[in-house]
Amino acid sequence: MSVTAERKKEVIGNYAIKEGDTGSPEVQVAVLSERITNLTEHFKTHGKDNHSRRGLIKMVSQRRRLLNYVKSKDQARYAELIQRLGLRR
Repeated sequence: MSVTAERKKEVIGNYAIKEGDTGSPEVQVAVLSERITNLTEHFKTHGKDNHSRRGLIKMVSQRRRLLNYVKSKDQARYAELIQRLGLRR
């Protein structure tokens, strides 16, 4: 259900702006997207897991806030990020 350490490191490496970058909005959105994808798969077999569903909703809203921040700062970065992640918007 959670993201493995090696997968998280791989995602961070793909979306980092510079070496050692773990806190930029792009990295945070990418890691949240990975966690959201894993939880979505979890719900295909565990439909009644309402406690985890609440966590999923919180993660989705956190990702939305981060994307709104990126959009307000730089439209081009936002467009490239949602295209790379394959998000609808």
